[in-house]
Amino acid sequence: MVLQSTPLKPSVGSEIHITRDELLSGTLRDEIRALLVDRGVIVFRDIDLSDEEQRDLARQLGDLRTGTTSKEGDEGLMKITLNPKENPDYVDFFPGSLLWHMDGTYDAVPPFATILRPIRIVAEGGQTEFVNNYATYADLPEEERAHLDRLKVVHTMLAAMVHAIPEAPIEQVQRWMTYPDRVHPLVWAHKSGRKSLAMSTSCSHVVGMHPADSHDFLQKLMAHCTQDKYVYRHEWRPNDLLMWDNTGTMHRARPYDANADRLLHRFTLNGEEPIT
Repeated sequence: MVLQSTPLKPSVGSEIHITRDELLSGTLRDEIRALLVDRGVIVFRDIDLSDEEQRDLARQLGDLRTGTTSKEGDEGLMKITLNPKENPDYVDFFPGSLLWHMDGTYDAVPPFATILRPIRIVAEGGQTEFVNNYATYADLPEEERAHLDRLKVVHTMLAAMVHAIPEAPIEQVQRWMTYPDRVHPLVWAHKSGRKSLAMSTSCSHVVGMHPADSHDFLQKLMAHCTQDKYVYRHEWRPNDLLMWDNTGTMHRARPYDANADRLLHRFTLNGEEPIT
């Protein structure tokens, strides 16, 4: 069986053409993983899965992350919603998902990938956008890439959240600051031999650079990464299934009415290599 796919944008995203049974069989597991890393995002349309089938698919593709379970009995399931009744432990962090980010930059080893499917979608807004950080690095001039290769960046939860909730009460800010700061190279030299930018709104400042210069530098680099030509915007439909390579992309949700009851179910795969 040969994997059939169609590119969604020149530098990011592919739609895979496959049946539900073919996907769940695991026979194309290696091809799907390879395309995921190559294209950053892969989309399946009209694939109706249960939570259990989505979980089993995640386990086929990698090591299931179980530490973010929404409630007992939902192993590995994270409910993406602004409804505090659905996910009271994490709802305070979801406004940060509206800004460009990688997941888990406060971890020593960020998650590898995420598998997402919609349960309830909204009529307006709520799309999810992705940037391929391999492409944004590769398109820079050689001299600039060599400069970036030498830089390290401090990542903090405070930096990731403060612009999403600028008027947060001090108690919320204190909660953000309980997360550890991490220093990562700005350029991720993957074990595959390829390189990508480890960019995210969690980037607080460049090590050894004056804060003012660091701010301007990171803003300019983010503007480069988020040009339209690098961005794929996913318009959610019922029975969609979407995966992204968290180690080689940034993502964000587009704003939507917080009372619209949007809900997606997410399973995440543990990381397989540190940012080096």
